[in-house]
Amino acid sequence: MSGIPVGISTCLLGREVRHDGGHKHSRYCTQVLSKHFEFRSICPELEAGLGVPRPAIHLREYSDGLRLIETRGTADHTGAMQGVIDQIMPTLADLRGYILMAKSPSCGMERIKVHNENGQVTRRDGRGMFAEALLKAYPLMPVEEEGRLNDDMLRENFIERVFAYDDWMQNVAGDNLSARALIEFHTRHKFQLLAHSEKIYRQLGPMLGDLKSKPLETISSRYINQFMEAMSQKVSRGSHLNAMQHLMGYLRDSMGDEDRKVLMEQMAAYRRGEVPLVVPMTLLRMAQRREPVDYLHAQQYLTPYPDELGLRNNV
Repeated sequence: MSGIPVGISTCLLGREVRHDGGHKHSRYCTQVLSKHFEFRSICPELEAGLGVPRPAIHLREYSDGLRLIETRGTADHTGAMQGVIDQIMPTLADLRGYILMAKSPSCGMERIKVHNENGQVTRRDGRGMFAEALLKAYPLMPVEEEGRLNDDMLRENFIERVFAYDDWMQNVAGDNLSARALIEFHTRHKFQLLAHSEKIYRQLGPMLGDLKSKPLETISSRYINQFMEAMSQKVSRGSHLNAMQHLMGYLRDSMGDEDRKVLMEQMAAYRRGEVPLVVPMTLLRMAQRREPVDYLHAQQYLTPYPDELGLRNNV
């Protein structure tokens, strides 16, 4: 079985394509995520013909917009980069996520230095030219910078979104769209939605209550936009506790008093930050396995990604 298609900046795979002939090898990407993701690597600067090694470039702001200019000199590579973007961007529609190299004037997702016409830094809130085009072309696609994946919560959130987006693209999007597919997707992800955003969770249910009120394509578009917005929100311990309590309600009749007591103790310990999410979640999964509840069997909240990633051990 092939992995989930995910885009990545080429230098993160250890390939020496940086302007100085070096790389930014991410062992987490190549040794861990590569077991589940099928990486498609792109170096926009290399594709634009800048070569290796090459002069460093940065963003300069002119009256007509941002341009990619060599840091020493006035050579302008904006047109070449735009040509690469126009050529490559349509080929990325099948990707389920993208991991970008930080601080790059082409791939940086945020906090990129912007210079004036004289090469002086005027602000630090820019975005790389390729990254800007990627986020505009595919606003639903989970995108993250490699450095931010060192943060346990950001890493877990990004990977969870990739798997959820993959589910949508495989089972609901395009020719697979049907009322049944949409409702089944919502059912699978109900507890994830509840954990990420109770507000959006309560909006999406009624939206699917009358699928004949508008064209299904219109409803599904609104749905997935709000769904991915919810999934991008960090989940607090209190929100996870709320979702687990709702889930526990379905298992109440199948759990003995002692098992219920232990689970509630561990949920409280998680709320206080004494144990990671994996502890109460494992107890819930054990209870579901002992006496399966059909409604919970398909819930992605119980297993949103492969256990071997160990993501809930650290959140």
